[in-house]
Amino acid sequence: MKRKELMIMHGVLILGWFIASAAAGRFTPQEKAESVTPIPTLSPPEGNMTFIDGVTWCVARPGATQEDLQNALDWACGPGGADCSQLQPGGRCYQPNTLLTHASYAFNIFYQQNGNSDIACNFGGAGALVKRDPSFGSCKFLASETSAAASSVMLLGRRVCVAMVGASLIALRLRV
Repeated sequence: MKRKELMIMHGVLILGWFIASAAAGRFTPQEKAESVTPIPTLSPPEGNMTFIDGVTWCVARPGATQEDLQNALDWACGPGGADCSQLQPGGRCYQPNTLLTHASYAFNIFYQQNGNSDIACNFGGAGALVKRDPSFGSCKFLASETSAAASSVMLLGRRVCVAMVGASLIALRLRV
């Protein structure tokens, strides 16, 4: 029984290390060549601000197919966990009720919640990073600077994981 417990604890430690390393950005997934090629986008609506010091937003690529945009929007608002409540009728970002604007808002929410990494704006090639604020009217898109909370959560998660690994090692040492 001790050997089985030791093997389980070893597996938990390895998993913890992997999660902590992934959160720290030590592992980067390979990207498809077409996802790293910059794609020119249409100018944003009048009145938007130009970026300052590398602030970025993720929007739907105007050249993406309707099917790709819809699939990516469904994923971002579903399994992706983006808060798409403002895209519902009556929400601040419901109008204009177009697939391109709704997908842009959802893509940006997902991108900001996931640490502003390039891969978090891929969406199978349907997403594109821009340096002009895509906000319009009362619909405000979060900027990369405002996602510091998401980075803090990732850092906290890493610290918790490291603490768990340390506690597990101490527990193992005391039991052996």
